[in-house]
Amino acid sequence: MRRLATAATVVVLTGAGVLGTAGMAGAATGPVGTHGTVTACTTNWGSLDKTATEANAQPLKNITTSQNTCYDRMVFDIGGATGKVGYHVGYVDAFHQDGSGEQIPVQGGAILQVYVSAPSYDPATGKQTYAGTAGKPLPGVNISGYRTFKDTRFGASFEGQTQIGLGVRAKLPFRVQQSGNQLIVDVAHTW
Repeated sequence: MRRLATAATVVVLTGAGVLGTAGMAGAATGPVGTHGTVTACTTNWGSLDKTATEANAQPLKNITTSQNTCYDRMVFDIGGATGKVGYHVGYVDAFHQDGSGEQIPVQGGAILQVYVSAPSYDPATGKQTYAGTAGKPLPGVNISGYRTFKDTRFGASFEGQTQIGLGVRAKLPFRVQQSGNQLIVDVAHTW
């Protein structure tokens, strides 16, 4: 009888160990993706400045944000852009409005400054195409509940480029990419 109880205990503990290991394997590799597959969050983007020097004369139309499994995303819609869009994205100690130099407070553990080579006005007519106001949150953007994004501020549209201050939880890895007429900035949730 004692052997049967010992054997039963070994089976239960072994099963618990396997289940515990399976749970740890998922935790080690990342969140579960679609169809039950495990996806790893890539965080090898780094946190150093990223720049592309291409110029764009097309105006900024809109800025949107979204949450993803591994990162928060900000998208700059540059209607009519046919080629590469220039940008400079990097962490700064303080956010200063381009042109005036006035400091604009940005909430969060770190500030990611984004320059996009697209004015918020039509260069031909001077008519505003994106309704950003210096020092104010981005119009129509609600980041409450985001894991990484904590604040947004419009800096300026000066000399053909638009400046945004993005408050993030910490100085986390980020990437910049272009898809058609959209410039995309992703900031990872973790290292």
